[in-house]
Amino acid sequence: MQRRDVLAGIGSAGVLAGAGAVAVYGVPSPETLLEEDGERHDPLAVETVEARGSEAGEVLIPAQDQPTFIDLFGTWCPPCVEQMPELAIANERIGDQVLFISVTSEGVGENRSITEDELVDWWAEHDGNWLLGLDHNAEVTERYLDGGFPTAAVIDASGRIQWSDNGVHSADEIVATIEGETDAEETS
Repeated sequence: MQRRDVLAGIGSAGVLAGAGAVAVYGVPSPETLLEEDGERHDPLAVETVEARGSEAGEVLIPAQDQPTFIDLFGTWCPPCVEQMPELAIANERIGDQVLFISVTSEGVGENRSITEDELVDWWAEHDGNWLLGLDHNAEVTERYLDGGFPTAAVIDASGRIQWSDNGVHSADEIVATIEGETDAEETS
C-alpha cells in the first residue's frame, strides 16, 4: 500500500467521524462556541442596593446597550479598600460611558457576614458613589473573578470579556483600559 492511500484512508475516516458528529449533535452555533470558550456570556441579573450613587433595583451584567465595567470586591479585603479612591476617580472621568458597578458576593443580610446597613455605611465611608450590587449566589464572581480580590473587568455589550485583572489599579489604568475597549468596540 502506498503512503498516499494510507493518508487518503485516514482523511476519509476523519471526515466520516466529523459527519457523524454533526448528524448526531448538529452544527454548533458561533454563540455556543463562544460561550463554551468563556468569551461571551448571557447577562446575569444583579440586585442593586440603595446607597450613595446607587438605587435599589436590578441591572443586567453585562449591560445590553453599552460596555460594562465591573469591580468585584469584599468589605473585608484591604486591597479592595485601597482600590476605592481610584475607582471613584475613574467613575468621575468615564462612568457615563459604561455601566460602572461594584459587586460583592459577601453574605449580606441579617445573621450574615454583614448587614445591608453596614454595607451602605462601608460604601459611604470609602466614598462609593456609583452602582453597588449584590451577588447573592456568587454567579457574577464565579464568571468574572480573575484570581483574587479586587478584580476589575471590562465586558462589551455583546457579553465578551475584553479585559480582566486582579489587584489594585490606578484610575488612569482603569480609564485607559475602558477607553481602549470602548474605542475598539466603536470601530468594529
